[in-house]
Amino acid sequence: MSARGPRLEFAVGAFLLLALASLLVLAIASTNGRFGFGEDTYDLKARFTNLGQLRPMAPVKIGGVPIGKVATIELDPKKLDAVVTLSIDSRYKDLPIDTSASILTGGLLGESYVGLQPGGDMEILKPGEEIAFTTPAVDLIQMAGKYIFGGTGTSPDSGTKPDAGHSNAPSDASPTEQAPSP
Repeated sequence: MSARGPRLEFAVGAFLLLALASLLVLAIASTNGRFGFGEDTYDLKARFTNLGQLRPMAPVKIGGVPIGKVATIELDPKKLDAVVTLSIDSRYKDLPIDTSASILTGGLLGESYVGLQPGGDMEILKPGEEIAFTTPAVDLIQMAGKYIFGGTGTSPDSGTKPDAGHSNAPSDASPTEQAPSP
């Protein structure tokens, strides 16, 4: 004599549907927005000489506010520059034609992103056009190396003599041999 009634079977069915819906939401969320349900975007291109750590799906920001993402990164076989395709939300379709793009890093070791700086021109960028003004990524490791090894103007293997102030050799004039002052 089973005590299963229609209410219990309905509750179990509703629980299973809720569990499946939760799994579907988690699966879509884990794709990092790659499905793009209902996204209305347009593409812009930007050309850089150095991308640093920029990767596809990196955010595109104006003033720190995300407005899109990096769709693709390709190498131009003729100019040997990196061509980055930016997928911008259509709400921001009125970017001036003199907008500049820079590759920036969030914090000292944060993720790289593309920062846009709108200009003041009345003409706007059309979908598929290329941003003319770009600034490549700054390589922090290379800068630190230049500062550490190139900051004093001498390097350990350059064969130059060390500074007189840091030398252990005795100087020619001692403080006691100075000419007396009048």
